[in-house]
Amino acid sequence: MNPLLCLIVKLKNKIMKILFNIIIIYSLVFSGHVFSDQAQFVRNSDSLDVNNDDDDFCDHFFVADTHYLSKQLNFFSDIMYDNTGVYVLEQGGGAFISRAWLSQNAENTIDVQYFIFSVDNIGLIVTDYLLRAAERGVKVRILLDDLMVDADTDDVLALDAHQNISIKIYNPNLNIGKNWCDKIASLFTDFKGINQRMHNKTFIVDGNVAITGGRNIADEYFDYDHEYNFRDRDVLLIGEVSHNIQDSFDQFWNDEISRPISELVNLSDKNYDFQSVYKRLHDYACNPDNFWLQIRNRIKNIPSTFEEIKSSGKLIWVDSVAFVSDIPGKNNEDREMWGGGITTTALIELVEQAQNEILIQSPYLVTSDLSLGLFKNAGMRGVEIKILTNSFASTDNIDAFSGYQRNRKRILDTGALIFEYKPDAQIRKEIMYNDLQAELDYSPIFAIHAKSMVIDSKITVIGTFNLDPRSANLNTECVSIIYSHEIAENVRSLMEKELQPENSWEVTKSFNPDSEVGIFKRFKTYIRRIIPISIL
Repeated sequence: MNPLLCLIVKLKNKIMKILFNIIIIYSLVFSGHVFSDQAQFVRNSDSLDVNNDDDDFCDHFFVADTHYLSKQLNFFSDIMYDNTGVYVLEQGGGAFISRAWLSQNAENTIDVQYFIFSVDNIGLIVTDYLLRAAERGVKVRILLDDLMVDADTDDVLALDAHQNISIKIYNPNLNIGKNWCDKIASLFTDFKGINQRMHNKTFIVDGNVAITGGRNIADEYFDYDHEYNFRDRDVLLIGEVSHNIQDSFDQFWNDEISRPISELVNLSDKNYDFQSVYKRLHDYACNPDNFWLQIRNRIKNIPSTFEEIKSSGKLIWVDSVAFVSDIPGKNNEDREMWGGGITTTALIELVEQAQNEILIQSPYLVTSDLSLGLFKNAGMRGVEIKILTNSFASTDNIDAFSGYQRNRKRILDTGALIFEYKPDAQIRKEIMYNDLQAELDYSPIFAIHAKSMVIDSKITVIGTFNLDPRSANLNTECVSIIYSHEIAENVRSLMEKELQPENSWEVTKSFNPDSEVGIFKRFKTYIRRIIPISIL
């Protein structure tokens, strides 16, 4: 290439990256977010709606038996140390109750690792369960990514001050403890660093039981938001592979890239009353007026949760389950915005080994030459590929959609079939806890957020990995790879339902449903084309 032309191309790419980071910085400084999930951790306690007369609402569902989890797991003692119990969490309500039950019955440790931990109803009650566990002696560790923490730092420090709670922030180079001048400086001096985020999502109890998958902690992941809900998927894992998940968490926790919150910020008031924060949180979580009747009834039924899982016939013991996670500081070497990762390599190998069929669900479908080549080669081997992603009407991330939109025809050229989720997909009546929406006279938007793959009806992948360059090269990700025909058939059956016309549009070279959205959303997405696909 001509040296001058090469210089111009490099300069153009640099300008595009700076413009992209300006969007990030602007959103952080002025309290918005360009990423798909908005997050907080603990809101200013003064804003909590409390009612001190309703404490008895909690009395009946916080158990007194401190060894209940051990007793339940003893039922599986003959198989759980060289096999893994697998229970796929399709419904948001069930995924929420499972986390609540595990928190309530933890005996020694709870380790929580999330990209997002919000302070809406779901986030507050989960936080209350974690605090109550700490108050009865359970050691709780919470690891959050820096980028999306948008909270009153005094409240976060109050939780961290509890003798049994420790909070760390992953890669704190842009948000926590940074003023707007620091953020602007990061824009120009650490472009790659501020784009390296921790996207892992794990919830581990006593090192023996774990939940991992696509869900963050916020209303919209658990069928509870009034305007917009995600169709997502987690998996509850008991036994052998949970120890690998614990090892992964420990690796992130102990890495120097994860910093204690107390080292990053100081209390605004040295006399800050920690106990008042704890009390307000308990009061909020124990006030039934803050939760719809259906949620309150499910909370009351939490003690029966594990019995229901055991008797459902859907807890399947598998002798081969792999948990694959990227390492902290993924691609920290002296590279640009590529380099892959452990999860990327594992998924590439699975696609290359497929013989008949690959079904994929991914909320964002931003392809690269590598992924397009994988699809094309698989098609040439006779492998049918079906991909379900969000439509323009259902997506929450127009940045990612702009990248997908630019490459949509190229994906179809590989022979892959594309389906785009309808915002009113009828399957929500089956997947969602519909009674949570019973009080509304309208239907909230329903969007795909599951990151899953089924290969040859034998292998199921459930994790955090989006089909985009950000997951492939920048964010740390984790996936569970389950080698079970029974699990694969169960997940595949539901995925096939979601491809039906009442749930999705099939996209062709002559048709897409982009016209379903208004002109303003189209315009906002069009101007995102200045952002290079390689960093979406």
